[in-house]
Amino acid sequence: MKLEEAIKSSRFTDASHKAAINLMYTSYWMKTHLNTVLKENGLTIEQFNVLRILKGKQPEQMCVKDIGSRMIEKSSNVPRIIDRLLVKKLVKRTPSKEDKRETLISLTEKGQMQVEDSNALVDALQKRIIGLDEKDAALLSELLEKMRTTD
Repeated sequence: MKLEEAIKSSRFTDASHKAAINLMYTSYWMKTHLNTVLKENGLTIEQFNVLRILKGKQPEQMCVKDIGSRMIEKSSNVPRIIDRLLVKKLVKRTPSKEDKRETLISLTEKGQMQVEDSNALVDALQKRIIGLDEKDAALLSELLEKMRTTD
């Protein structure tokens, strides 16, 4: 769908303005689709992100600070997310042997199965809704990274 149709406006000051609005609209559009798929597995996007981070570091455990530094949404309340994942028995918390003030987080077996199931759903969704071939997807990633280098 064209941006103008989606937001019912065609007034943009220039191409950069339109690109910025398009990027924000597309981000929320994609997040809505991800929320719908992950909700079927009882997860939020932030919980799924924590599980994926932990899976990527297996078999190592991670402290909350390190998990937070890898989050896509930097303003996420990682301790609260971990508390919710503990209730669901998807992660476990272990006191650090080196620093008694620190706790280490790791996936449980149930958490590992949950992240694998959710990954399959998310991968299928992304392939379906992105709808770009490898060349165009690579170009899009390159352009987004180029945009972020101006920061």
